[in-house]
Amino acid sequence: MKYTEIKDLYKFIFQSYDKPFLREHIQKFMELDEYLPYSSTFFCVTNTQELTFEYVSKNYTTCLGLDPNELKVHGMRYFWRRIHPDDIDAWLGALNNLMEFTLSEIPEDKRKDANYTWNFRIKNGDDVYVNIIQNTTPLVFDSENKPIIGLAHYTVLDPNIKMDITASAKLLNSKNEYETIYFNNFSQKLLHDGISNRERDVIRLLLLNRTSKEISEKLEISSHTVDTHRRNILKKFKISSTGELVGMLKLNQHWL
Repeated sequence: MKYTEIKDLYKFIFQSYDKPFLREHIQKFMELDEYLPYSSTFFCVTNTQELTFEYVSKNYTTCLGLDPNELKVHGMRYFWRRIHPDDIDAWLGALNNLMEFTLSEIPEDKRKDANYTWNFRIKNGDDVYVNIIQNTTPLVFDSENKPIIGLAHYTVLDPNIKMDITASAKLLNSKNEYETIYFNNFSQKLLHDGISNRERDVIRLLLLNRTSKEISEKLEISSHTVDTHRRNILKKFKISSTGELVGMLKLNQHWL
């Protein structure tokens, strides 16, 4: 997926109708950051309307080995370019579903009590993709009561940990405890949606490095039909090559 497409989808998900006032929020977080210890977590104040990071905590460099000025100058476009390409579709799907769930299922007066979590992989300063768990609490809402300014808290985990991309929404209950009201596994959803049983058979054999001729003999169908299935599979996954398909699926071997 091209990053201009990511921008269009992201802005559509977070389309907003006015511009909030941020100065007080940012000042409070700057004061708080002075006292926080260095750790494997960092936080940012995100502006989904302007596609910017209004504030980046001091731990950003410690966690990822990256220059926070790059994040402040180039905003979310810079951040997106560091997300693992195989995670983009599932990540955008997670954001879109969380926003749809919020607008349809969480009453306006309760949205200030909501909390959202999702994950993805991002390339650090050593060009290694590490796992990120992002937890976001809305701070400011637009005139349609859509959350557009958030406090995003990022936890960095070892790159060798295999993680499905999931998303969840929590809401404070009457006991002031966060209760999960939404959860979805987008890695499995991405792999399962719209794929026929015959296409699954083709995919499994592709993962065993079988040629179209070998697949046709195994499934007792023509090579032309196999090639048609391969084209349809690539179209459904929105990718351009069988090599890319194989690489993506090997990261999600629970699906096989």
